Amino acid sequence: MPPDASPGAADAGRGCRRLVGRSALLTAAARGLGLASALRLAAEGARVWITDRDEAALAAAAGQAERLGLTLRTLAMDSSDPHDVAARLREAIAAAGAFDVLVNNAGGSLHTPYRFADQSDGDWQRVLELNLMGAVWASRAVLPSMVARGYGRIVNFGSKAGRFGSLIAGANYAAAKGAIASLTRQMAMEYGPHGITVNCICPGVVMTERTRGLWAERRSAEERARVLQDIPLRRHGEVEDVAAAVAFFASDDASFVTGATLDLNGGQAMA
Repeated sequence: MPPDASPGAADAGRGCRRLVGRSALLTAAARGLGLASALRLAAEGARVWITDRDEAALAAAAGQAERLGLTLRTLAMDSSDPHDVAARLREAIAAAGAFDVLVNNAGGSLHTPYRFADQSDGDWQRVLELNLMGAVWASRAVLPSMVARGYGRIVNFGSKAGRFGSLIAGANYAAAKGAIASLTRQMAMEYGPHGITVNCICPGVVMTERTRGLWAERRSAEERARVLQDIPLRRHGEVEDVAAAVAFFASDDASFVTGATLDLNGGQAMA
């Protein structure tokens, strides 16, 4: 089983078939939040494609889906490379016909330094390219066919870091995720007349394998316990919580919601 993969999101979606007949593309979704979201969309009836630059993780994700009675179509792609994104998504669109749903999941702090003064120009460039420009490039590839069909759902992954700051990811990551929320609103305004909604999900701490490592490295046990007590729901997020929100925005239950930023942090930060 790939890291952070859980059948829970798929199980939750089996009784709710809101996406039958829809096709969905999720970037960098071979593990973690992306994989949980892909499994949830597939369980709700969507034909799902996932990309990732880790081909072994893609194969493992497809195998896990098969064991759950689901299908994930896979495509090796580096979301930080504009040429690779353009080429690979041309292939995917040709094979799929068109995508009804795009989930811009690719992102991460890339383990760059936490402190602003310690971040180099290269650290900023790599994080901005993956988190912000990766969403721009994927959207650019998928939007023309959505416009032509007069229908589309785009779900962008922001972060609590981009809204309220982060205890484990630095300024470059926070800035990139803040920009994603602004990009979401602008795209929603431009593409609403074409029947396309664009929304943003901002998770707080979700204990994936990568997050656990950063959390343990950058905050003491006492600090971690104190943060948990600051969350009204007294727990960190699970991948299934995020997958459920993705499925909502991808479905027609959210047909009159666009330009929204949804905070998924258990009440840790409220606006």
